[in-house]
Amino acid sequence: MIQNNKINFQKIRTKLQVKKPWDHVIIFFLNLLITFPVFIIAHQNFVNPDWPFNSDRILLFVSILIAIQLFLNALRTIIIICISLYFIVLFYGTVIGNYGFSSVFEDYNSMVYSMSDNPYPQDIIIAKLLPFPNKTKILNAIEYENPKVRNFAIMATTKHFKDLKGYFDYRTIIQCFAVFKEINHRWNYVSDPKEGDYIATASESLLYFSGDCDDHSILMAASVRAIGGTPRLIHTKGHIYPEILIGNRTDLEKINYLIKNVLFVNESHKKQLHYHIDERDQVWLNLDYTATYPGGPFLSEEILGALTLN
Repeated sequence: MIQNNKINFQKIRTKLQVKKPWDHVIIFFLNLLITFPVFIIAHQNFVNPDWPFNSDRILLFVSILIAIQLFLNALRTIIIICISLYFIVLFYGTVIGNYGFSSVFEDYNSMVYSMSDNPYPQDIIIAKLLPFPNKTKILNAIEYENPKVRNFAIMATTKHFKDLKGYFDYRTIIQCFAVFKEINHRWNYVSDPKEGDYIATASESLLYFSGDCDDHSILMAASVRAIGGTPRLIHTKGHIYPEILIGNRTDLEKINYLIKNVLFVNESHKKQLHYHIDERDQVWLNLDYTATYPGGPFLSEEILGALTLN
């Protein structure tokens, strides 16, 4: 019986094997897809000895390529089976109009492009791996390049805090606070249908400024990003809310003064700012719809995932 099982397993393995040299071609192509982002991370984090003709970086790339190739070759049959199953899933997603081949291509290009301009490229991969409900739909809904969203954000900056002088270094953040004030002043909470989550695009929410927490977060993130701010969305149990990057701890002191003494004096009177400090010592300020001033109280403290727009 044991021998028969071995024979059957061997037959199955033989049928699933890709003929040479195509198995090596597939593995090498997969190796390249993995090596590029790994190299970007290594390039940003390893000390650059500045060898002539960037030979140190070439050596680093080749070393990573060889190491990953050896690892993939050792698991060649299993990996090819997994790739085949993944292609089937992507083909099904493409046919029914969900996440398919084009989505994977766009996500990979976006990730590599973002990593090349980011001093901490590993954070981008971590952010993509963190659990986040409806991640793809939400990212697609954050239409920060939509003219309607951009025009709305510009309108908010002309309506609030336009004549404020003497804070040039924090002009973008102050303008993002103007967007926060305009959205939160007008926002009307409306629940999703009972059947499940309804993800409204940013431009859709501009029609009535109504929706649930994810709709608010999408509009806030899109509007903030449209005028140069850096937003992120925080996923907690049963809730999603937006935050904005304001800088380091020194910036936090100045922003605290601005909010309490200049921009939101009445709303923040005798109240504290609520924020998170990430692993890079960067400060993220709460912009939830439940807050009347930037840095208002959290509706929920527990963080289950974060989605940063790079």
